[in-house]
Amino acid sequence: MVARAARATDLADLDAAVSDCFACPRLVEWREEVARTRRAAFRDQEYWGRPVPGFGTGDARIAILGLAPAAHGGNRTGRIFTGDRSGDVLFAALHRAGLANQPTSVAADDGLTVRDLRVFSAVRCAPPDNKPTPAERDTCAPWLHREVALIRPTLRVVVALGAFAWAAWWPVLRAVYGQRPPSPRPAFGHGAHWSGTNAPDVLGCYHVSQQNTFTGRLTPGMLDDVFGQAKQLAGVD
Repeated sequence: MVARAARATDLADLDAAVSDCFACPRLVEWREEVARTRRAAFRDQEYWGRPVPGFGTGDARIAILGLAPAAHGGNRTGRIFTGDRSGDVLFAALHRAGLANQPTSVAADDGLTVRDLRVFSAVRCAPPDNKPTPAERDTCAPWLHREVALIRPTLRVVVALGAFAWAAWWPVLRAVYGQRPPSPRPAFGHGAHWSGTNAPDVLGCYHVSQQNTFTGRLTPGMLDDVFGQAKQLAGVD
């Protein structure tokens, strides 16, 4: 895994390698089972059923780090945060922020484009109950580390969606930037802001899951504030 990630020379090469990963037996079994059985609403569709690579530009100044693909979202469509309610909320906010050309993300060929932005997840396969294990997170980490390394020249801000993504970021500091992670680790919270020396700023944001958006814990205005701050820190107009 580490060697395969390190050999990726560009994002296209990395995306192809990510899509062909079978490192975590539990995740492989689950993603393929979901792709076989399918949800009734999508029974006529062919599921992707593989790890989901990142999406966005190679010169991104802002990165969004999520938890993992959704079983019937990215695991179905093959694009992160595409085809589920979380993606509906996220890309609507990115459109309002001027970072996406449209407010919806329903299929890999729907014409969505982004600017100054890369979106990826800490774990690249859909996990049972949306809960990857720490071991699965650590096994998947080389993909994240290499993706950040490839966009390092332009990357200025990382928005971590949820506590899992927030925790997954800190090993990147050592692996990519040669910087010791802060100790103790900064506490996650919505609007939390950490600034390092030679590494990107990190902003905490509640995850765009239905559990947060349907209950009002995360509102459109709160998302707008986070992405407005990210744009300002990254120098994006």
